[in-house]
Amino acid sequence: MYSQDIKKKQTAIPSNKQEVKKPIQEDSIKNSLAETPADTVKLDTIKVKKNALNGKVKYKAEKYTKIEQKKKLITLYDKAELYYQDVELKSGIIVMDYEKNEVYAGRIKDSLGNYTQFPNFKQGSNVIEPDSIRFNFKTKKALIWNSRSSQGEFNVKAAITKKENDSVYFLKGARFTTSKDVDNPEYYFQTNKIKFIPGKKIVTGFTNMVIAGVPTPLFLPFAYFPLSKETSTSGIILPSYNDSNDKGFSLQNGGYYFALSDHYNLTLLGDYYTNGSYGVSVQSSYANRYNYQGNVNIRFENNIISERGYPDYSKTKIYNIQWSHSQDSKANPNSTFSASVNLGSSEYFKETINQVNVGSSLNNTLSSSISYSTVFHTVPESRISLTATHSQNTNTKAINMTLPTLQFSLDRIYPFAINDGAKKGIFKNINLQYNLNGKNSFITTDSLFFKPEMFRDAEIGFQHTIPLSTNFKIFKYFSVSSSLNYEEVWYFNTINKQYDDNLSTVVTTDVKGFDSFRTYSSSTSVGTTIYGTFNFGEDKMIKSIRHVMRPAISHSYTPSFEKYYDTYATDGSGTMQKDYTRFEGGMYGAPGMNSSNFVGFNLSNTFEAKVADKDSTKTEPKKIMLLNNLNLSTSYNFDATELAWSPVRVSGGTQFFDNKLSANFGATLDPYAIDNSGNRIDVYNINNGGSLFRMTSANLTMNYSLSSSDSKKEKKNSQGKRNGGREDDLFGSDIDVGSVRNSQFDDEDQGEDAVTEFFRSKLPWDMTFAYSLTYGNNNREKKIIGNSIMVSANTDLTPKWKAGISTGYDFVQHGVTFTQLRFERDLMSWRMDFNWTPFGDNASWNFYIGIKSGILSDIKWEKRNLTNQ
Repeated sequence: MYSQDIKKKQTAIPSNKQEVKKPIQEDSIKNSLAETPADTVKLDTIKVKKNALNGKVKYKAEKYTKIEQKKKLITLYDKAELYYQDVELKSGIIVMDYEKNEVYAGRIKDSLGNYTQFPNFKQGSNVIEPDSIRFNFKTKKALIWNSRSSQGEFNVKAAITKKENDSVYFLKGARFTTSKDVDNPEYYFQTNKIKFIPGKKIVTGFTNMVIAGVPTPLFLPFAYFPLSKETSTSGIILPSYNDSNDKGFSLQNGGYYFALSDHYNLTLLGDYYTNGSYGVSVQSSYANRYNYQGNVNIRFENNIISERGYPDYSKTKIYNIQWSHSQDSKANPNSTFSASVNLGSSEYFKETINQVNVGSSLNNTLSSSISYSTVFHTVPESRISLTATHSQNTNTKAINMTLPTLQFSLDRIYPFAINDGAKKGIFKNINLQYNLNGKNSFITTDSLFFKPEMFRDAEIGFQHTIPLSTNFKIFKYFSVSSSLNYEEVWYFNTINKQYDDNLSTVVTTDVKGFDSFRTYSSSTSVGTTIYGTFNFGEDKMIKSIRHVMRPAISHSYTPSFEKYYDTYATDGSGTMQKDYTRFEGGMYGAPGMNSSNFVGFNLSNTFEAKVADKDSTKTEPKKIMLLNNLNLSTSYNFDATELAWSPVRVSGGTQFFDNKLSANFGATLDPYAIDNSGNRIDVYNINNGGSLFRMTSANLTMNYSLSSSDSKKEKKNSQGKRNGGREDDLFGSDIDVGSVRNSQFDDEDQGEDAVTEFFRSKLPWDMTFAYSLTYGNNNREKKIIGNSIMVSANTDLTPKWKAGISTGYDFVQHGVTFTQLRFERDLMSWRMDFNWTPFGDNASWNFYIGIKSGILSDIKWEKRNLTNQ
């Protein structure tokens, strides 16, 4: 501290006083009443010196604070902190010159002579951690030595940094990387000159890529890296290079990304092969919070195999359209709109040049649905929905489509329930509904999809149903439900059959025009629930078994509607007649010619046990489900002249090992025998020298999922499931080369603590197991027609290595099912993986290595080989 200096007194030299006459100025505005003289007081011409600082300074330090008033310095030492305007500075030592508006900060040495307490300079949202810094508050310029800063996904370190102003930095001797350790990165880009604008861009001069401290021959004369604070920005998507055995060299998935707004985007991608094959795709995602979200993916490919003139030359055009849309429940509680579309060429997933889509290529069905529904709050309440559906078999190339399907329904009406009171008894429980279903249906093939021929053969129909039902109890324990159903069907296209003498065959002709038929039926069922408990004693391991039975008897009756039937001659003589109905082949069926009078029987069972808990501190026994269900069902038709009994169907299921293993089984038992041709005859099997029932089929399926930990990881195979594959990886994981592939590793950092913990614990792993067995005996073949097992397993070989396998074996065909091997290596800032399908129609291998960071995702190398290309 310095005290105030006292200056010596000096004798003042007297001056000669001179009388100065002050001039009197007249006011330019004359006043008749008075005249006032002008003000003779002069303004002070001495400029007042402003304070050196334009704001309040806050500071503190742990060891000492030194203020030098004479030198205008403030020195802070050891855990020093300084706050001024928008600047926050923390360091080992801070020296502030408030006369020059400058501050200096640096590190200090500890007791061992090591540097510690490096400066941390924060201005606004920009943070720099250098060895030392010199900053001017007035000009906003700074010199920074060995600075370390983070901008977006980049970590930047520079020998000397010059801060020109709040938005421009110049760096010399700099390196930038996405590695978390900027001092010892596994890779970085080295450059001598950088112009750095925080939050906007990095522009460099000559740039060289260095891996593991070794300079590589990869360099650029200059480089530009955008640094946007926005969630997404528009930009070029660099293509990836590849080669194919029969398509030549290629550039794949190059294009442009348009960040159109915060609610939607657009991606345009293209592929080109040197033999002329090409592909284009349009992708878009959109969302509006609390309203809706969805995505669209449209792709077209022109695939050429080999070259023109060669025997294996082929040229195909394939496409695929995917659209997913969902509406938030908060958007409109009365109306909903949703879409799930997956349609295109039947060969797309087998021939596409852009995906290795195993699950989708093994699936033979594509389906779509677009629906809108709304509720009208009338009395009674009504609902209406419009749906467009599409179902496509990729093997037969047959397409069934409805455009649209109309559904309208009125809520239940209780005509005998007064003022909505308690609905008890037969009459008060009587209720009726009205349902309307209309379709505009198309049945076509892949080659005629959305062509004029498809719309020419459209079928239109309407179905009206009015169910009248009631339910009540009898004898206290029996529940009875009864219904009477009325149905009316409208068609606009019927048929007519007659024998053509010229063609000597039966000719079926379409008849255009409105026609309808009406049917009715009734059904009644009686059921109850029976409980039984078998106690074995409190001292037993199995204390009791509880058996729940739910028997039910039902009756259904449908009369004959032979009035809707006509006859036609089957030969030229006209003596052979056959019955037919003009509504044959209609979308809502046709009226039956024969009456049916069925009595059905159904019995469902569940078995549950109480066992002693392994934990001796628990007083209550543990409940274990032995059988989730065991069902038996059959029926008898009183109006049938033969084969009145239906086969008995037995099915059941249970779970083991804390519900990790699920097993389901079923069998069909036929009471009738068959002839030498395999046809059922009206003779009981026991009367034909056999047993009481003839087992015609049986099946058993088991699924088992387990892992080294109880927590279940969510599979990242959502795109494969959307394409029609499985959610798990029993059929392998899909490889989409059009995007950055998903990693098997978690997002959290795998640090040294994780490595140490890994070797102290069990080896992490998970496994999915599926088994299927099918027995067939329709024609006394008595053989296993299906017997296969599939296994998928994943494990961590080390904290940085993951491996997985999907395989199986077919015991009937005596061959290995689809097999895939997966390996992935976490290289810190990089990732490497290898997928191999060694044999089969989807035999391929794919190798990938690249930087994880999205901003440098184009720095990668990928090599793949597909046998189907």
